[in-house]
Amino acid sequence: MTAVETQVSYSNSYTIQHEEAYMTQEDDWDRDLLLDPAWEKQQRKTFTAWCNSHLRKAGTQIENIEEDFRNGLKLMLLLEVISGERLPKPDKGKMRFHKIANVNKALDFICSKGVKLVSIGAEEIVDGNGKMTLGMIWTIILRFAIQDISVEETSAKEGLLLWCQRKTAPYRNVNVQNFHISWKDGLALCALIHRHRPDLIDYSKLRKDDPIGNLNTAFEVAEKFLDIPKMLDAEDIVNTPKPDEKAIMTYVSCFYHAFAGAEQAETAANRICKVLAVNQENEKLMEEYEKLASELLEWIRRTIPWLENRVAEQTMRAMQQKLEDFRDYRRIHKPPRVQEKCQLEINFNTLQTKLRLSNRPAFMPSEGKMVSDIANAWKGLEGVEKGYEEWLLTEIRRLERLDHLAEKFKQKCSMHESWTGGKEELLSQKDYESASLMEIRALMRKHEAFESDLAAHQDRVEQIAAIAQELNELDYHDAATVNARCQGICDQWDNLGTLTQKRRDSLERVEKLWETIDQLYLEFAKRAAPFNNWMDGAMEDLQDMFIVHSIEEIQVKHLVPLRDQMLQEEVARQQANERLRRQFAAQANIIGPWIQTKMEEIGHVSVDIAGSLEEQMNSLKQYEHNIINYKSNMDKLEGDHQLSQESLIFDNKHTNYTMEHVRVGWEQLLTTIARTINEVENQILTRDAKGISQEQLNEFRASFNHFDRGEVEFARIMTLVDPNNTGVVTFQAFIDFMTRETAETDTAEQVMASFKILASDKNYITMDELRRELPPEQAEYCISRMTRYIGADGPSGALDYISFSSALYGESDL
Repeated sequence: MTAVETQVSYSNSYTIQHEEAYMTQEDDWDRDLLLDPAWEKQQRKTFTAWCNSHLRKAGTQIENIEEDFRNGLKLMLLLEVISGERLPKPDKGKMRFHKIANVNKALDFICSKGVKLVSIGAEEIVDGNGKMTLGMIWTIILRFAIQDISVEETSAKEGLLLWCQRKTAPYRNVNVQNFHISWKDGLALCALIHRHRPDLIDYSKLRKDDPIGNLNTAFEVAEKFLDIPKMLDAEDIVNTPKPDEKAIMTYVSCFYHAFAGAEQAETAANRICKVLAVNQENEKLMEEYEKLASELLEWIRRTIPWLENRVAEQTMRAMQQKLEDFRDYRRIHKPPRVQEKCQLEINFNTLQTKLRLSNRPAFMPSEGKMVSDIANAWKGLEGVEKGYEEWLLTEIRRLERLDHLAEKFKQKCSMHESWTGGKEELLSQKDYESASLMEIRALMRKHEAFESDLAAHQDRVEQIAAIAQELNELDYHDAATVNARCQGICDQWDNLGTLTQKRRDSLERVEKLWETIDQLYLEFAKRAAPFNNWMDGAMEDLQDMFIVHSIEEIQVKHLVPLRDQMLQEEVARQQANERLRRQFAAQANIIGPWIQTKMEEIGHVSVDIAGSLEEQMNSLKQYEHNIINYKSNMDKLEGDHQLSQESLIFDNKHTNYTMEHVRVGWEQLLTTIARTINEVENQILTRDAKGISQEQLNEFRASFNHFDRGEVEFARIMTLVDPNNTGVVTFQAFIDFMTRETAETDTAEQVMASFKILASDKNYITMDELRRELPPEQAEYCISRMTRYIGADGPSGALDYISFSSALYGESDL
């Protein structure tokens, strides 16, 4: 620390300067205040008593502070007593120059302790200058009684004030804010005594309206039981509007030193509490990690069988519901788990950083719960997840094909069955038995037309059979119905073929019979020409009625507009699909590059040595904010993707980005920004714990970015920064390597020494001692974890604090 020069003015011609690190503000002793008789009286009494409290150890004392230090002998003796050092041998003569020489030896000693005396010579002390003498004694008090007081992060006067505040905080009617009016009612002094020796004062009986009684109680108890001489008068303090600050500070400092042993115990207890607090916090982080890891692994364990289930549903509706469930998984159930996995890694890295900074061994999670185990489980999850989505889409395509084939099968069957309707009855008729030759020939021509039509329908029957076979091969859920209908059609077709052939045979037989008969009628016909002509005309008319196109052929003409309508609907559907493709591609072609750009920018921030860690953190937080705000674009893209899947669109020539690619990139971006922020947080923790300057950090970063891979030295360094041989060195590990010797951390030996103080130098400690010296939570923490002391010198129930201290730092097992 840089010394702060403080100045104490006693008169226009006298100045004392201190170059002391313990003073944090100017301590001006204003001349007008010094001349106040009440203040000067308090200072003389207090300083005289303070000097005597030390001189009596050498078997002497002073009566008059100005006179008794004039020859320098008792001044030198005082300095020897309070410093524990030997001063040069004093001059024994009684002449003025002898006295000046002795005083100069004392002043030189004071200067050797970092106190610079300016504009003062030994002559003022030898001449009995009261102001100079009081100022010199105050300087000695500051240097030897107050400078070395240190409480938490404060020292000297501020440290003493903080100590008083800490000790008196629990007491009613006490509010120590200074070293003057806060002490006027005497309660603060009584509280100090009661805090350390509750057996000496019954604080509950003290009254705020009895300041003189309170002060005298404190003075008497301190003198009788604490060996602190009475340095003040109660009446002087009460009757002075503002008691002298230096007199009060001097007297109060005696209490601090009187309770030094208690302070040592308190310091030891504070060290232990600090160490235990670190351990408890680390244990809490370990428990949280274990809990979070268990929950995440259990979720993965439950989810993987669901994703591995490849039992297809029988209908398109059911499979689309599976697809919807999968969407819910990706958009609702999985994202929080992605965050948990990322947070788990962050917690693990933060915990390891804190353990390193507190000189603790690295955390080893339970078997199967390492970060690598979770990463492998997650990799397995994403593997089956990807396979599941591919299977879903394949099954939906299959069902779409099946539905199309099934509908086509039904249509062709219906048309075929409509055409065959009544054909068997028609073919089974024996209308030819009563028909004439002309009628027979007409029936024959009609039958030939039917045979041609039948042959034409052969293709349809074959198509029906082929579709049925494909439906069976694609594992159509209602294949039994399809097969039965197909079999019925085939059986009917075979029967139609048989009946057709039988009818042809019958018609040909009858026709031949009628031709014979017709020959017999020929002669008759020649003779009855008019009749025959009429008969032929009638036969032709009858024949035209039977040759007209069939109703099926007319119905086919009606199907042409219906087919055209279906084609128009399909064109409209494909146009809508194309719009969906373009809509998705437009968004994906923006989001994909945006994610990649942000990944690169975050990477640049993490290696940029310009700016402080806090500036890096602010920049990363802004990136995180922007990324979170960008999520609405991802949600819109998911919506477009859902519309595409609902429309059974599985390809998109307008973009190279699939929804899966974008999802993976988005999750990586979220994980990367969280990890990078955590890395900077850990670097801040390391920097603050090890006192690394921003310039040093920049040097470390530059060295890290240009890490030279020299063979031998590189191999040695890699064993330190990459003990697991992962091939990856983080900047955090590099900082730890560069600063591994600079951190000031507690050690197991220091904790043992602290416990030894609480145990009154014993090798064991009792439950009562722990409960008396430590806060309840820390005391019970120790009692629950300390093993029994097995030495012969310990009483029943004694605890082993040595093995406990070692275990805190991983040097033995609890």
